[in-house]
Amino acid sequence: MKLILLLSLGVSLLAQGRRTRQTISDSEIKDLSELLYELDINKASSSELVIDPQILVPDSETNTQKDLSSRPLFKYVDEASLFSKPTFSALLALLDNYQKQTGQAENFSSAQLAEQDKFLQETISNTGIGRELSTFMLRKGLYGSQSELIQDLKMMWFGLYTRSKGKMDSSGFEHTFLGEIKGGKVSGFHNWIRFYQQEKNGELNYYSHSFDGPWTSYPDILGMQFNWDGYFKQVGSAFVGSSPEFDFALYSLCYITRPGKRCRLSLGGKALSIQTYTWDNSSYGDGKKFIGSAYPATP
Repeated sequence: MKLILLLSLGVSLLAQGRRTRQTISDSEIKDLSELLYELDINKASSSELVIDPQILVPDSETNTQKDLSSRPLFKYVDEASLFSKPTFSALLALLDNYQKQTGQAENFSSAQLAEQDKFLQETISNTGIGRELSTFMLRKGLYGSQSELIQDLKMMWFGLYTRSKGKMDSSGFEHTFLGEIKGGKVSGFHNWIRFYQQEKNGELNYYSHSFDGPWTSYPDILGMQFNWDGYFKQVGSAFVGSSPEFDFALYSLCYITRPGKRCRLSLGGKALSIQTYTWDNSSYGDGKKFIGSAYPATP
């Protein structure tokens, strides 16, 4: 009798877990995104970041591969102010750990693996944005503790899989935050800090933009055309002026609650969508899927 009761309880709890996941409504996600927007105290101010978008092209002309902008996108970045913040420095430390070409296996030293842990600690454990995301995930029954969430984030974002030639050459983090070269073109690349760094180093040439979000302060969203190390990106969308924890939290929220779908958010009363993709060719844990990509969807 006790065994039957225990089994019934287990089935009931599993059912509750499934119902909990299903009861995360679009309005709850929008409310949380507004709260995370308000909590982004590390975002750039107008005095810390000045951009020069220049030429706006229609969607029909995003593939012309013409450099229509004579000046860089980033006119001024106050590195001393922004990049000294713990989450910015934690992200910057990761940006030289990867091979941009797919088909080349990624191999990390113990120090580089520690940088991944540092990034997760700084963005999730040590910011209001990360703590609020954790509180939401725990309250909805998706994770039992913040440490469990962080471990899952580490696997879904930093876990390696193969995009080319059977090599363990890619991850959701590399694809989204750094970008890759695959099939003769740029794949991924959805982070403004990486964009600025590569443009500053002379490795990226900004061509034009096809979308500029309705926000008049940071974070904003741009859809950009550019050439990276000789390879073209037709539309690379990214938040601009946001903190690393803001990008990471919104992408993670959308991937966990709306994997592989459009995730509808609200920032400052203005609507936007995040598109995520699952990586379906391999998995981790009990059949969980790695992140394939995540980015702001532009019309």
